[in-house]
Amino acid sequence: MDSRDCPLLEKETLWWCWLGVMAGGKEEKDARIEAIASSIRVVPNFPKPGIMFQDITTLLLNPKAFRNVVELFVNRYIDKGITVVAGVEARGFIFAAPIALAIGAKFIPLRKPRKLPGEVISEKYDLEYGTDCLEMHVGAVQPEDRALVVDDLIATGGTLCAAMNLLERAGAEVVECACVIELPELKGRERLNGKPLHILVESR
Repeated sequence: MDSRDCPLLEKETLWWCWLGVMAGGKEEKDARIEAIASSIRVVPNFPKPGIMFQDITTLLLNPKAFRNVVELFVNRYIDKGITVVAGVEARGFIFAAPIALAIGAKFIPLRKPRKLPGEVISEKYDLEYGTDCLEMHVGAVQPEDRALVVDDLIATGGTLCAAMNLLERAGAEVVECACVIELPELKGRERLNGKPLHILVESR
């Protein structure tokens, strides 16, 4: 890329300009969201009977739709002073890492038990179809950090609550949670205790 083709040359935005993402109007944004929604496959009865699984692997097979997701989040957060983007294992990593890179924040993986080699803090939570636990390295965040929590989907809200608890226990301020998909019938956002949640599409 020739830097003369991009008017935004601060280090936080140079990578984003390389992607060709410039602020678009409402019609452009709506078109991107429609493309994202249409690229997500719904798989019935997975991983258990009665679950309508929102499969983002079909979205990832579509480079334009994948880029649409990342660019919409970056456009929202690039000027909000975010210093930490925390991705929830595992699908949250896919979106959190490029967002962190684009906005100039550090990326922190929130992992399942026994995946991190150093000293960790842990938080248990309820899933739509069971229970689980998230862990984070001690020292990964600092008290002055402003954090964004990213996952692919919010269902019951238990995963995001656990992620927020980990970050806040370490002293960080959680600014917002961001998910590609929301299952509104499960009322997960009601468990977030008023914490802002930004989603791109609702489940089909």
